[in-house]
Amino acid sequence: MSSVWSRPSPPRRPVLTREAIVAAAIAVADAEGLAAVSIRRVAAELDARAMTLYSYIERKEDLLALMADEIAAETLVEGPLPGDWREALLLLARRERELVRRHPWRVELISQRVDIGPNGLRHVEQKLAAFDGLGVDRLTAWRFLAVFNDYMTGFVVREAQERGAPREQGVNDAERAAVAQPYIRELVESGEFPRLAPMIEQGVPGADDNFERGLNWVLDGIEAHRRG
Repeated sequence: MSSVWSRPSPPRRPVLTREAIVAAAIAVADAEGLAAVSIRRVAAELDARAMTLYSYIERKEDLLALMADEIAAETLVEGPLPGDWREALLLLARRERELVRRHPWRVELISQRVDIGPNGLRHVEQKLAAFDGLGVDRLTAWRFLAVFNDYMTGFVVREAQERGAPREQGVNDAERAAVAQPYIRELVESGEFPRLAPMIEQGVPGADDNFERGLNWVLDGIEAHRRG
């Protein structure tokens, strides 16, 4: 047995930071969903005590707000936006959609109304900056923003739910379709759905086409209103 003085000191635990805590929480949510996130779980991921984390973040609601704001940075465009207002909004919308596809748990926070942070406000500011090209007053720009956000929220929530359902049920898309197809075909062949039947038989556009087309229709309506 060696002397205590000759043995090396144990490695020091890295000092925790709020940024490290938020990053660990995001990693847990990405891998297992938002329900898996707790102060105790994040502390375990960081090899720390739960009480230690409370000295950095007082409650879970604050952690969720910090997580939402951290990933909101992924929507921000560095440098100037495209000069054309439509191109600018299309760019921001695509980044917002990709954000939710990377972090589907983000949609669960929509109903929880977590506090908006600086990155979230920067995202809103960039959207409003895109509307500058329309030359409308502030109230009109705010109403345009509301319509734009309503479309985005509806689309990303539905898409996240559709993409997440097979995983939650323990089946993939192909397996889920194989189960549902016979029943749907039986209903369609009954003749009760003359408008829906040809759409199912011939196929319909996918999510990417729906997103782009619907978004452009929203922007067409905004432009028509401005001109009118």
